[in-house]
Amino acid sequence: MKIVVCVKQVPDTKGGVKFNPDGTLDRGAMLTIMNPDDKAGLEAALRLKDELGAEVTVLTMGLPKAEEVLREAMAMGADKGVLVTDRVLGGADTWATSTTLAGALRNMEYDLIITGRQAIDGDTAQVGPQISEHLNIPVISYAQNIKIDGDSVIVERQYEDRHHVLKAKMPCLITALSELNEPRYMTPGGIFDAYDAEITVWGRADLKDVDDSNLGLKGSPTKIAKASDKVRKGAGEKVSLDTEESVSYIMGKLKEKHVI
Repeated sequence: MKIVVCVKQVPDTKGGVKFNPDGTLDRGAMLTIMNPDDKAGLEAALRLKDELGAEVTVLTMGLPKAEEVLREAMAMGADKGVLVTDRVLGGADTWATSTTLAGALRNMEYDLIITGRQAIDGDTAQVGPQISEHLNIPVISYAQNIKIDGDSVIVERQYEDRHHVLKAKMPCLITALSELNEPRYMTPGGIFDAYDAEITVWGRADLKDVDDSNLGLKGSPTKIAKASDKVRKGAGEKVSLDTEESVSYIMGKLKEKHVI
């Protein structure tokens, strides 16, 4: 069984967020981490590897420094890492990103593709389902449990206060929630092996069945009108009242704001 996990290197917002003049994130100037939902997807793949002997390949698109998340994934137990990087791919929105990743996946063998539900730097939850559309394979999103049954995958899909149980023939794409599991740590031996391992690096020329008009910033239909740091909130109104007066005060404010 062959599993490909798509991961993304995202800004560590604890270190601050920086923007380019065109409104895109200045990824080269920020501290980075592996996207949490993607990491849960990776852990799900590694558990299937432990159970079934699957081969796990990790795929990412980004700057050359995105190699770091591939090596982290390999130190956790992934078998191979593929980095797609090229200047013409920069500034991509979800459409251009999914087009690029699908172009890379067409060069790979897979039974199952796992992505995170969404990335913390965009929160769109669009890339995984878009990849499945490009590749014309079924998608099950919001996975909170994954099982393999022969040539099919059975997924518990989170839905409000309950879940759906869905079954699909492979090849199939699944988007994982961070609540899916608790990702394992890298091992010391895994770290040494990962940094000795060779990472496969692909550029624009290696993408299969994609058009330049759908790549990078120029191929992104989403345009950023304005980007700014989070606006700090004021201290708000402070009052000192007894219990009965406090209740009346709060109820009055809720009615004033049309909450009730």
